[in-house]
Amino acid sequence: MDRTPRRTYILVDGENIDATLGVTVLGRKPEPSERPRWERVIDFARRLWDQDVTGLFFLNASNGYLPGPFVSALLNIGFRPVPLSGSTTEKVVDIGIQRTLDALVGRDADVLLCSHDADFVEQVERLLDADQRVGLIGFPELVSGAYGALDVPLYDLESDVRAFTSPLPRVRIIPLSEFDPQVFLR
Repeated sequence: MDRTPRRTYILVDGENIDATLGVTVLGRKPEPSERPRWERVIDFARRLWDQDVTGLFFLNASNGYLPGPFVSALLNIGFRPVPLSGSTTEKVVDIGIQRTLDALVGRDADVLLCSHDADFVEQVERLLDADQRVGLIGFPELVSGAYGALDVPLYDLESDVRAFTSPLPRVRIIPLSEFDPQVFLR
C-alpha cells in the first residue's frame, strides 16, 4: 500500500496576525515592507520537522472583496488562500481554522498555527491527544495564555522564523543568552 509521507500544515489566521502586528506592535497599519515574509514561514516549517509543507492562509472575504495582488503573491510562494465569507456576526476565519484543525486530528500530519487567539485551544488539545506535533507561530508575549497549560512550543515570528526584513519595535522579555546591547545602542 502506498503511504503518503507525513506533512506539516501551516494554518495562518490572517486577520489575527495583521491586527496584532498593526494595532499592538506598530500602533498603525503596517507598511508593505513591515509585513511578514510568508515564504520564510514555509521555509521555517520545512526545516523544523523536515517534512513537506502545506500552507493554508485564511482570509475573511465576507465583504465580497478578494485582494487579488495579495492572493497572487500567496499562491506564488506556495500558500493556498482560503477566502471565507459569512454573516457579519460570524468569526468566519476562526470557524474555518477550527474546522480544519478538527479535520487534521488523527491524520499523518503536524500543525503550525499562526495566531494569538485562544479560539483554537480545544482543537490544539485534541491534536496533542492524538500524538500530533503542534506549534504556535506569532509574538509569544501576545499569544493567549490559555495555551500555556498545553505545553505547546511557541515560535517567534520575528526571531525564530525571521519573517521580517527589519526589527520590529517590540517590548518583550529577552533571555540573557540572547541579549545584544548593540540593539539598544542604535
